[in-house]
Amino acid sequence: MSNVDIIAAHYDASDNGDLAGMLAPLGPETTWTEAAGFPYAGTYVGPEEVRENVFDAIARDWDGYAFTLAELLDAGDAVIGLGSYQGKHRETGRSFTARVAHVWKFDGGKLASFEQIVDSAPVVRAAGAR
Repeated sequence: MSNVDIIAAHYDASDNGDLAGMLAPLGPETTWTEAAGFPYAGTYVGPEEVRENVFDAIARDWDGYAFTLAELLDAGDAVIGLGSYQGKHRETGRSFTARVAHVWKFDGGKLASFEQIVDSAPVVRAAGAR
């Protein structure tokens, strides 16, 4: 399976609400960085930290939170997913849409890192910040 196939499978799992499938490419040393300014900003290591600090937090805070993939770019040891997030904050009732890029990097055939690059402002406003 190529690097781009691995990430395509991650996004297919996301579309199907399959968290185990989404986390499947992550190894114990894989770093996952949520952008500074994003509600879940930070760098997490391994699938359990990502599940707890990203996906469990999103499920707790948002209704209908989803990523829509617009384009998947194969750059060899890097794969770029371009798309948008959308969701409705459970507490404020505000919705948002935000453009995002996901940068996936592989080393020796294994997923080494994920980095989110996102316009955090609409997300933060929906979550209640002014």
